[in-house]
Amino acid sequence: MNYKKDSNDLLVPNVTYKIDPAEIESIEANSIAQEIGFESGDSIISINGKKPRDLIDYQILISDEILEISVLDKNLEIHNISIEKDQDANLGINFKDALFDSIKQCNNRCPFCFIDQQPSGKRKSLYVKDDDYRLSFLYGSYLTLTNLKKEDWERISSQKLSPLFISVHATDPATREKLLKNKKAGVIIDQIAWFERNSIQIHAQIVVCPDINDGKILEKSIFELAEYYKKTAKTVLSVAIVPVGLTKFRPENDGLKSITSDYAIKTIQQVEKIQASLQISHGTRFCWLSDEWYLIAGKNLPSYKSYENMPQESNGVGSIRSFLKTLSEKTKNLPKKIKEPKNISWIVGKLVYEALIPTVKKLNLIDGLKINLYGLPSIYWGQEQVVTGLLTGEDLINGLKNKDLGEAIYIPSIMLKINTDLFLDDKNIKEVENQLNTKIHVLDDSNDIIDTLIGKSNNTDIIKNA
Repeated sequence: MNYKKDSNDLLVPNVTYKIDPAEIESIEANSIAQEIGFESGDSIISINGKKPRDLIDYQILISDEILEISVLDKNLEIHNISIEKDQDANLGINFKDALFDSIKQCNNRCPFCFIDQQPSGKRKSLYVKDDDYRLSFLYGSYLTLTNLKKEDWERISSQKLSPLFISVHATDPATREKLLKNKKAGVIIDQIAWFERNSIQIHAQIVVCPDINDGKILEKSIFELAEYYKKTAKTVLSVAIVPVGLTKFRPENDGLKSITSDYAIKTIQQVEKIQASLQISHGTRFCWLSDEWYLIAGKNLPSYKSYENMPQESNGVGSIRSFLKTLSEKTKNLPKKIKEPKNISWIVGKLVYEALIPTVKKLNLIDGLKINLYGLPSIYWGQEQVVTGLLTGEDLINGLKNKDLGEAIYIPSIMLKINTDLFLDDKNIKEVENQLNTKIHVLDDSNDIIDTLIGKSNNTDIIKNA
């Protein structure tokens, strides 16, 4: 892999990637694609003579009113199809993967990387370290910017792929190079300046590692990032501050320390002081601590309003507060009784277990409804206190065997990889169901949880509270 400087003096690799046909996973009912005859297993080769590299290209290409699509069917025969449609009409095609060329993998060696803190001998997909700006734009995954080519920077600018989600960790060059173990990692501020010049916005993340990027370095990083939150150009929209997560598989002598309760309290005090200062100078708190800090410290979560517009909820910043707020609203007017008795189990990470006990107690007052709330540790990762999203299929199997599960278990969708039925350890739902001899229901959000648990989707099951 060769590297060269681009016109903005950013170090970038000079690599080309093969573009494969975009394989179709499913076709939406009553869609243009269904009407034409597209089928699962077909693949799109090109649209108006251009090969889409990924879902981003595809969405841009199909915005034309007249489409000439080259399709490779499941029998490996090529068909050329003409479509005339409204400019904003979607075709109704869902693809097997969001990227049609090679995924851009991480070229850093961060000691706290969860991919490197896994057991050996698992499926290959578990060891793929993506660091792809397209997945950042599409799904909000974080990238480090250390592997971008000149063409990637140009594409981000020309297609205005904004916002992106960037793992900063430290603005100090030497500290960031040390954390990422990459000599090209120290130009992060130059890269953010490039985003400002090209009107690309970002959300930043800092994973705090005790005695490495905390204290004065953390403060410096936050305030330097805040310099790119201006009235005229808000480039850095927010900063999430996340505690380092360490598993039992981490290398020995990696120089990392676990987050203790006392350390969490100290960090909360430091960041809340910085928030107060930025509220005065910038009109926003700008940086937020992820929920784990407060749970580890044994402190109450901040108020819902303090998270402003919840800019990093998907990164675990305020997500539990938001979840509890919705649960509170959804449980204000509960039925006295449900007609069809229901005995189920609700599975969460042990770190959030206590926060959900009041809601479950309230729901269990409904005649005919019994909810068993289980807060599980992660045997897989070797973490006693774990957030729900890190529970694996193995954790469910080990933690729920010989437990009273009722007729089914209910899990939030954050336990699964996006758009799949796979847990983080690549066990699928069916495998876990077979091991536990029960059914698993996946719930999307707090509205879905309450509606499903009390049978609100079927009004005949409810005797309403008068």
